Amino acid sequence: MNTQSYTARRVLPSQQFISAMRQRFGGDFSTAEAVCGQHGRDESAMPPVPPDAVLFAQTTDQVAEAVKLCRAYRVPIIPFGTGTSLEGHLFAIHGGLSIDLSGMNHVLAVRPEDLDATVQAGVTRKRLNNELHGTGLFFPIDPGADASLGGMAATRASGTNAVRYGTMRDNVLGMTVVTADGRIIKTGSRARKSAAGYDLTRLFIGSEGTLGVITELTVRLYPIPEAISAAVCAFPMIADAVNSVIQTIQLGVPVARIELLDAMAIKAINRHSKTALRESPTLFFEFHGSPAGVGEQARAVQSIAGEHGGMDFDWATRPEDRSRLWQARHDAYYACLGLRPGSRALTTDVCVPISRLAECIVESVADVAASGMIAPLVGHVGDGNFHMAILVDPDDSGDLERAHGLSARMVERALRMEGSCTGEHGIGIGKQKYLALEHGEAAIDVMRSVKCALDPDNLMNPGKILPPA
Repeated sequence: MNTQSYTARRVLPSQQFISAMRQRFGGDFSTAEAVCGQHGRDESAMPPVPPDAVLFAQTTDQVAEAVKLCRAYRVPIIPFGTGTSLEGHLFAIHGGLSIDLSGMNHVLAVRPEDLDATVQAGVTRKRLNNELHGTGLFFPIDPGADASLGGMAATRASGTNAVRYGTMRDNVLGMTVVTADGRIIKTGSRARKSAAGYDLTRLFIGSEGTLGVITELTVRLYPIPEAISAAVCAFPMIADAVNSVIQTIQLGVPVARIELLDAMAIKAINRHSKTALRESPTLFFEFHGSPAGVGEQARAVQSIAGEHGGMDFDWATRPEDRSRLWQARHDAYYACLGLRPGSRALTTDVCVPISRLAECIVESVADVAASGMIAPLVGHVGDGNFHMAILVDPDDSGDLERAHGLSARMVERALRMEGSCTGEHGIGIGKQKYLALEHGEAAIDVMRSVKCALDPDNLMNPGKILPPA
């Protein structure tokens, strides 16, 4: 996707809008080139597209006032969390105002007796878990990056724990949202279930800022397990590792995490994190429960892995060893970039039914090998989701074309297997062309109707998710 083609459509905000914003928000509003530049880039390989101005919001009321001014002057609005998205969600492809929510970073309430917490949208997952220290509770959704919870809800994030705890869709009870006309609405409730009206919470989750700005969330919390154990196991071939995962899931072993890294990804994290893992396809496991239950789960998985040629099954029960292991996994994205210095990563995140996972991965690995590209593989394979980080020279058009070809074939392969073009990164601008292939034109028309009803002026993150009509 060449984002440069969008810049011709920009309409610069009027001086009246700039003056009105400065008068209302003072130093929290900026048009400085450096500030705008920071808010026009994400972690993708696409060239940045900065906004025309940035507001550092502090309260929901400020967001509502800014949205009303944007509507009055027809200025596009792009919500900004921590900048860790991967599909161009933050790019101001029609210009406009970036509303930075990182200053809205307060944990408003923790209710241990109800296993929930209410937070502002700029609170990151690590910040929330630090606040929960001593309560015996934790928030499990872990996409790797220390993303903001508002951004995680907007992109329907999941991550390494999804196989046991679900995704953001399953763990947000309610939200405060500023709609495109500046109204402040509350969705959901703190009740564990409700049959009252349309499910607006789930409507805004995954909407990528195209329907409104999420400013507060109430999320589920979980008791910290009595016992936690991690394990690592290497395999001769990637198909052996994947087949072990499939059998583990089909037998109902209640693992908390199952992560797959291919030999190239293991090589990268050995270099980056100073680990000494066997450079073969490898599964990382984590088990939660009672001491007896964790031991039973680990032994069952070790037996399954052994049937598929698993080697070096190594347990890590000390917290410091588990933390080092999972930190190495979380650093895999940056570690893989080190395999080709100066490169950017075109990331993929297809998801398929678990029974088709081995077939999809093996075909994708063969496709990469034939292309000559460098594309380490990591995956939350417990729920059928995997990623390839296709390393590209962002200044080499031929390199980018080959990478996009690989990505397109991977998506088409996943859709052919009744899967999805994106398991967790979202659509943004990077995957718009696949949306109709996955859902059909009739479903896209319904999505456009929802967008038009809630944002008739098309000011909320315009140009994202829905392909041009």
